[in-house]
Amino acid sequence: MTLASEHDTRATMAELGGRVRAWRARRGMTRRQLAADSGLSERFLADVETGKGNVSINSLEAAARALNITVLELLQDAPRPPLARLHDLAGRLDDGQLEQAYAMLASHFGAGDALGRERRVALIGLRGAGKSTLGAQLAGDRGVPFVELDRQIEREAGTSMNEILLLHGQAGYRRYERRALLHIAEQHDDGVVMTTGGSIVSERETFDLLQSRFYCVWLKASPEEHMSRVVAQGDMRPFHGNVEEGRGAMGEAMDDIRRILSSREALYARADAVVDTAARSVKQSLKDLERAVPAVHHQERTA
Repeated sequence: MTLASEHDTRATMAELGGRVRAWRARRGMTRRQLAADSGLSERFLADVETGKGNVSINSLEAAARALNITVLELLQDAPRPPLARLHDLAGRLDDGQLEQAYAMLASHFGAGDALGRERRVALIGLRGAGKSTLGAQLAGDRGVPFVELDRQIEREAGTSMNEILLLHGQAGYRRYERRALLHIAEQHDDGVVMTTGGSIVSERETFDLLQSRFYCVWLKASPEEHMSRVVAQGDMRPFHGNVEEGRGAMGEAMDDIRRILSSREALYARADAVVDTAARSVKQSLKDLERAVPAVHHQERTA
């Protein structure tokens, strides 16, 4: 072990010991009481609190249980009292109520530039919903640029989507995705129409960022509509099988579409507006989309 790593380890142990000591004080417990409740020796706890103990995850869990907190709470900075109260309240809400609470807080306290956000439209949804076709036409009608987030991600990384995933994995891809998202928002104060990848809603931090900077519209379609359009495009990724592999593979692909839609439906539904493109022509869907997004005030854009 190098001197630098030894120093880092000592600093980490000292920080951990300080947290145990602080939580014990917050709970009004003596070291003897903590030892009795956790099953750990008083001497061991003394070593831990002074940064000398070699702590295992089992020991940490035992100490955390005795302090009536989780290991994560022990390892994280203690929240400010008002934040702790919010956390306790949020813990009693179901997923739907949490989404409503987030939207209310973001709206009331101005997460993102509200005016700029309404000028920037993001189309979300599974592939085959018509995002690229409708997005390009909507941008033309609004007189703003049309941008595909995937292409911006490739420019940020200097390579293709497949290479990004191969070289950097999902975590690396998501970092490029957030960076590209911010750049697009910063570069288009006067408005833009952007399409996103279908999976963006599955990454909570990225989806929150998207919603704070863009007016989001879910282009919705039935599984059968998605399937027919994807087949027409000749691009079955990421669904199993392809057009040439026959009915069995097509059935698997349809099952994939249904599973993905089912798992993401509640997330897509967080969008500001929903436009159902099923059984609608491109012209009809475009009219629906134009009604769903905030009107463009040209005089404000050019001021």
